[in-house]
Amino acid sequence: MAESGRLDIPSVRDQVSPEEWQARVDLAAAYRLVAYYRWDDLVFTHISARVPGHHDQFLINPYGLMFDEITASSLVKIDVHANKLMPSPFPVNPAGFTIHSAVHAVREDAGCVLHVHELNGVAVSAQKDGLLPLSQHSMFPLASIAYHDYEGIALLEGEKPRLQKDLGEANCLILRNHGLLTVGRTVADAFLSMYMLAAACRIQIMAQAGGGKLHRIPGDILAQTRTACEQVTLGKGPGALVWPGLLRRLDRMDPSYRS
Repeated sequence: MAESGRLDIPSVRDQVSPEEWQARVDLAAAYRLVAYYRWDDLVFTHISARVPGHHDQFLINPYGLMFDEITASSLVKIDVHANKLMPSPFPVNPAGFTIHSAVHAVREDAGCVLHVHELNGVAVSAQKDGLLPLSQHSMFPLASIAYHDYEGIALLEGEKPRLQKDLGEANCLILRNHGLLTVGRTVADAFLSMYMLAAACRIQIMAQAGGGKLHRIPGDILAQTRTACEQVTLGKGPGALVWPGLLRRLDRMDPSYRS
C-alpha cells in the first residue's frame, strides 16, 4: 500500500497493445464513474470489456478492490473461463463472470457488459410491471429492454442459456429481484445506457413515492424513441457524445484511473 492510501500497482502499459491500453483506461474510468454516481455495491458486481482484436479475452476488475481504486493497470485479463492471461497479484471472482461470459458469448456487439446493484434499480426489478414509461429518461431503455427471472445468486452454468435467450438483442436487461445490466459496443455506450436506465428507475421510485396517480407516456411516442436517439446523439452513437466530458470530469477529480 502506498503512503497516500492508494494501492501501489506497477504499470502494464508497456506490456499490452495501444488498443488494449485504451480499453483499460476506458474500463477503469467506467468503474470510477460507477462509484461516483453511487451505483456500486462495495466490491460486488462487475464491468467487463472485450480486449480489442481478441474475441475470447476480457478485462475485469480485480476482486476485492473498491471501484474508486481501480486503475487501468490493475484490471485483470482473463479468458472465457475467468483464467488469468497475464500475471496479476489480484484474484478474480469466477462466479462474478458467469453473467458476463454468457452475454459476451452470444453478442458479437458486446464490447462491454455493465452490471450494477443500484438500489432504485433493484427496487424496480422487484416490481411486477418492471420499468414504466413515466419519464423522458425511461424512453431510452424502454426502446431496448428485456427481463430475466431470478434464479438465485448467479453461479450456475445452467442459467446461462436462459439468460441469453431472455436478453436477445436488447441492450438493457433488468435482472428480476437482482439489479440492472447493460450491453454496449463500447464502454461509453454501455455506461450511457446504464445512466439512463438507473435514472429512469430512480425517477420511477420517486414518482411512486409521491402517492399520486401516475401519467404514462403514450405508446406511439415510445415507438419513436430509436429515431429520436440517433438525432439526439448526432449520429455518433449513444456514448461517444458524452464520454470525453466524463473523462474530463474524472481527470479533474482524480486522474489516477489512467495509471
